[in-house]
Amino acid sequence: MKSILTAGLVLAMSLSALAQQPARGKAPELDGGVGWFNTDKPIKLEELKGKVVLLDFWTFCCINCMHVIPDLIRLEKKFPKELVVVGVHSAKFKNEQDSDAIRQAILRYDIEHPVVNDAEFKIWTKYGARGWPHFTLINPDGVIDQHFSGEGNYEAQVTAIEALIKKFEGKLNRTELKLGLERSKVKPGALAFPGKVLAAADKLYIADTKHHRVLVTDHAGKVLEVIGGPEEGNKDGDFKSARFDEPQGMALKESTLYVCDRQNHTIRQVDLAGKTVKTIAGTGAQGSHQPGGEALKVGLNSPWDLALDGDRLFIAMAGNHQIWVLNLGSGAIAPYSGTGRENILDGPHKQSNFSQPSGLSIHEGRIYVADSEISAVREVDLDPAGKVRTIVGTGLFDFGDKDGSGTSALLQHCIGLGWHRDVLYVADSYNHKIKIVDPKTRAVKTFLGDGKKGLEDGAKPRFHEPNGLSGWGDKLFIADTNNHAIRVCDLKTMAVTTLPVELK
Repeated sequence: MKSILTAGLVLAMSLSALAQQPARGKAPELDGGVGWFNTDKPIKLEELKGKVVLLDFWTFCCINCMHVIPDLIRLEKKFPKELVVVGVHSAKFKNEQDSDAIRQAILRYDIEHPVVNDAEFKIWTKYGARGWPHFTLINPDGVIDQHFSGEGNYEAQVTAIEALIKKFEGKLNRTELKLGLERSKVKPGALAFPGKVLAAADKLYIADTKHHRVLVTDHAGKVLEVIGGPEEGNKDGDFKSARFDEPQGMALKESTLYVCDRQNHTIRQVDLAGKTVKTIAGTGAQGSHQPGGEALKVGLNSPWDLALDGDRLFIAMAGNHQIWVLNLGSGAIAPYSGTGRENILDGPHKQSNFSQPSGLSIHEGRIYVADSEISAVREVDLDPAGKVRTIVGTGLFDFGDKDGSGTSALLQHCIGLGWHRDVLYVADSYNHKIKIVDPKTRAVKTFLGDGKKGLEDGAKPRFHEPNGLSGWGDKLFIADTNNHAIRVCDLKTMAVTTLPVELK
């Protein structure tokens, strides 16, 4: 598989103009970071002499960076004594510069290697990194061996590491590093990074993402069903034996629940009456920019959210930067809107561009999209001959926290949205807020939150990276991801409470 260079990665090269990429020579020291994780002290390259070192330059919002994490875990398992992976987190968004936000991402992505917060791009600049993700391989003498960019480099990295192990056999230090994992500092709770929530007449469906399951509760938080989990996997069957891997968005049709199984790159169908789970789209392996076809024979790419229009199930295909559609009657699946190029461009479906779409909601003949990497809300016609329009958002590196109208308004990596009672609510995730967007006037205003992360109920609530929301009656339910909670806003009183989800 070739390295996948997205438009976002290419545009990020502008950040590398400060330095030329050192092709060879002594690797620069890893100083200049503002915090370290998964280690009790900063890592110095001098201390890693005798090890093969792989630096991973990443930012936790980036879908391409998420995709290579399983490859890094495979490398660490394949070379447990010879290889040390060090993550260099060089943030795209302001929120990602925050050390606690990085710590949450490390827990969310099961990262166990050391990570440095390169908030000021000092390490990035010294190494001349060229986008997210970027890799630098360092030999046991502390000399740069080579660089890799983008996804799909696992086999090439294995070959390069094996060659270094063979070449430096007499100099290798095979003593394993002793690390202080962030995971050991966390007390498990009922929920783990819930990504999405879906409200129905008398039930809530919660994507309990890092417990790899879907919970069905009543509106008071009483757990009625547990579907899948608690460990990851990819298995159909009854509710107890079925397995997911980081489920995200959901859609409900009568007694059938559809689920984005994000890291399995599949769409799952849950029969709520028969209490079974089966795969209806995807092969279980990541695909990229395919034309479509029979749903079970087409590889998907990080499906993140769903919206249902009759027999058409629309999919926010975050990894492909497209909106796809699955025909539930025929079983055919195909791209619906977007070229697959990561950028912002309005126009006809086949000419438009998205950037990691992560939230969907249908209202009055249109799909509304939380287009996260461009901090945008987009409007997509349900008519195949229709167009895409941008309501809020202007570019890959344009973001902030500003109410207003049109191009004067700014969001920061919005991940979820939903229509309820003719109001479009948006989870402005990296601003820790819920906002209201009016597509007609393009007006944006803060609804909940003051922009500071926290877990506070009442009339002045705080959130921590809310990812999904769904309304029913007088309640707005919010998946408050980094707080591991479902929050509830009473739309009459405007007071926010935390749903007491408890498992037996």
